[in-house]
Amino acid sequence: MDWLSRLPLAWRAPAVRLGFNMHPGFRGMGGRVVHVEPDLSCMRVRLPWRRRTRNMLGSIYGGSLFGVTDGPHPLLLTLRLGRDVIIWDKQAAIRFRRPAYQVLYADFRVTDDEVASIRQVLDQEHETIRVYNVDLVDTQGTVYATVERTLYIATRAHYAERKREKELGARQAAASADAESTQ
Repeated sequence: MDWLSRLPLAWRAPAVRLGFNMHPGFRGMGGRVVHVEPDLSCMRVRLPWRRRTRNMLGSIYGGSLFGVTDGPHPLLLTLRLGRDVIIWDKQAAIRFRRPAYQVLYADFRVTDDEVASIRQVLDQEHETIRVYNVDLVDTQGTVYATVERTLYIATRAHYAERKREKELGARQAAASADAESTQ
């Protein structure tokens, strides 16, 4: 996010908020980023209870509950760790606790300690797996759903090397299979 580093500090959080809210995939889920901390350590997402986000029973559609949690953690980590790191969702699961008939919020946090820990692991092992849990709650703090996301984080150089190794292995396996079929 080189363009972001060129902005004055006071504009960075609003720019992230605006950019996320303008993304068609996120916008289609019905969610809106309502707050981003100035140090880019926390993001709050609002999921309204509207006609567009309701299912056939009138509660918030499960896909919207799940969808609004897709992206904030990888984005915050990328912004805090820098462009030399690649982040992928490895796994995700949602636990529905009760139907939601009101506006929900989700808070995404990446602490300074977490960033330092990830950097330390990446310096030594070049990749790591992290699990983040997010609760979707109402204004009183009642939990309606919990989403667990497992993220794969690696240095770009390490990721590129692993990708090359996998491609080479696939080519060798294909060549071996071709050789066996011609015999």
